[in-house]
Amino acid sequence: MSEVPPAVRELRLVVTAEDYDEALRFYRDVLGLPERAAFSSPDGRVTILEAGRATLELTDPNHAAFIDEVEVGRRVAGHVRVAFEVDDSTATTARLAKAGAQVVAEPTRTPWNSLNSRLEAPGSLQLTLFTELGDQPGD
Repeated sequence: MSEVPPAVRELRLVVTAEDYDEALRFYRDVLGLPERAAFSSPDGRVTILEAGRATLELTDPNHAAFIDEVEVGRRVAGHVRVAFEVDDSTATTARLAKAGAQVVAEPTRTPWNSLNSRLEAPGSLQLTLFTELGDQPGD
């Protein structure tokens, strides 16, 4: 049986940032998303940053509220939140906070055994940083 190629080849999240230069500095230079391409014209600028493997996580309002409760302690996110898997969510949270992100919640061990933090980042984007803890025992 032959495998059918995927209908979608890439997920691209498009963020319109009022302070384009600050957002570019934050996501490319501080978070470390490699630049794939950049374009400018009299009509404006756009930069495409690589963010590793992409997935689309759909959740209902009850589960979204549960995630916020676990990560932050209350409902705070809008209908879109971006989650980045990183090697060390504690160190990355500190680095992004130093670069201007507002820490909404420090890293917390979740019931699904990851260490998650929440930040408000340039472009008015809520970020979850998570590090999978695998088989490590809980505290």
